[in-house]
Amino acid sequence: MNQLVTPAGLIAAANEPEVALIVQPVVLAGGSGTRLWPLSREHCPKQLIDLLDGESLLEATIRRLDGVYAQAGAAVRKAAPVVVSSEELRLMTVDRLCRSGMSARVVLEPVARNTAPALTVAALAARAGHEAVSARDGAGVVCDSDPVLIAMPADHLIADRAAFAAALEEAVGYAARGAVVTLGVPPQRAETGYGYIGAGAALGASGARVIERFVEKPGAELAASYVASGDYLWNSGIFVVRASVWLAAIAHCRPAIAAQCAAAFEAAVVDADGTVHLDAAALAVCPSDSIDYAVMESLGANARLAGVVVPLVAGWSDVGAWDAVWQVSNKDANGNVARGRVMFEDVTDTFAHSDGRLVACVGVHGVVVVETADAVLVAARDRVQDVKAIVGKLRQERSAVAQHHRRVERPWGCYDSLDQGERFQVKRIVVKPGGRLSLQMHHHRAEHWTVVRGTARVTRGEEVFLLSENESTYIPLGVKHRLENPGKTPLEIIEVQSGGYLGEDDIVRFDDEYGRIQR
Repeated sequence: MNQLVTPAGLIAAANEPEVALIVQPVVLAGGSGTRLWPLSREHCPKQLIDLLDGESLLEATIRRLDGVYAQAGAAVRKAAPVVVSSEELRLMTVDRLCRSGMSARVVLEPVARNTAPALTVAALAARAGHEAVSARDGAGVVCDSDPVLIAMPADHLIADRAAFAAALEEAVGYAARGAVVTLGVPPQRAETGYGYIGAGAALGASGARVIERFVEKPGAELAASYVASGDYLWNSGIFVVRASVWLAAIAHCRPAIAAQCAAAFEAAVVDADGTVHLDAAALAVCPSDSIDYAVMESLGANARLAGVVVPLVAGWSDVGAWDAVWQVSNKDANGNVARGRVMFEDVTDTFAHSDGRLVACVGVHGVVVVETADAVLVAARDRVQDVKAIVGKLRQERSAVAQHHRRVERPWGCYDSLDQGERFQVKRIVVKPGGRLSLQMHHHRAEHWTVVRGTARVTRGEEVFLLSENESTYIPLGVKHRLENPGKTPLEIIEVQSGGYLGEDDIVRFDDEYGRIQR
């Protein structure tokens, strides 16, 4: 790894570039968001739900980049984002991107390995993508093949987009000269859930400073001393760094991560649309670690790594728990936030969300109430960080409530689990016009289908036939079958499952147009 620039070199203005700088957004979108349960579930996490303002946090993150380098001219080229997600979330992620008309290259992890491996495979994908094209773009401008990555989580909110864009553009300038840059948020309180950046020498009048140390989630007393000193900022989780610098840094600090990510990327399968499926065997043995622990804690202590923190004063929130959602939401005169069918009587500083049923709150203060079809959360607002303990217990019990909602979205439509008991389950299934489920079979259950709206095309073994409203059929255990909607209106059926095991993993797919057959 080459020696990076000194602080003095960072202060000096860069020469006018001879080539156009490629700025490559990277969105890390594979998290589970357990502290926002029950709205956020393992298979439908917070970055993919319409948590605020009618769009998902993933969509808001990408849209926020529209103002960055909007008037850059020939000096800078902004590439389409690289979105790193999981195989499990592939269809939902692609659906959110498509419905918003957003273009992105998707990199999929078969197993979660935290943010350091995620950024590493994104850097490999970014370099490969820009090395594969001509040195000149369509306008004849010579482009740099070593892009500057803007890596950010998909689950943050930023109120002031103009201030965000200005901070990013300053950070890109330092990163282009070889620094590892993070955006730091001036602390508002002694928060123990964030990383803290110890800032050293100033790098000019803008407020950017050399990183002296990086401390991940200190205790309450230490966090209070950091805030009082005025020399520490919260780590926003947004990093700006050249692809080559990050790859060299991770190879130097965590060589096992660098090696296994390179192997997983080298053996990846790439779909026709450019989606990258990382190799499962290589990634499975990659160490799991965060960007913070893997590299950022070495800044300041390691003379071979130059770190810069650029202040971000833009109304940043990581929306990590329900109190953060309350803080960024519009409130009534008593400090309350109501979403859905909610009534308050003598209530203050409370957040209440209803997905359907009426939620009535009386005589409470500082409470969070979240109602969904299959779970209700009631918590003191200052204890919402402990929700993840509840989710942990649900996972130990192998409860489906930790993994997905009662109503589950699928690329062909959705299903709603209406009732279940010992050896039976009842679902309402809705198939979009033209939608078709995979050709599949089950080892442990049989199914009865009754059409209540629309027309169904059914494949059962060697038979293919149509069912109209009020007609039904039976799918025996072990028989290949498929359900399709050949009509122009939604198809709705009631499915009654019976058998010794009714889990969603009892599906053997033989043909699937959504790419869900195991690789």
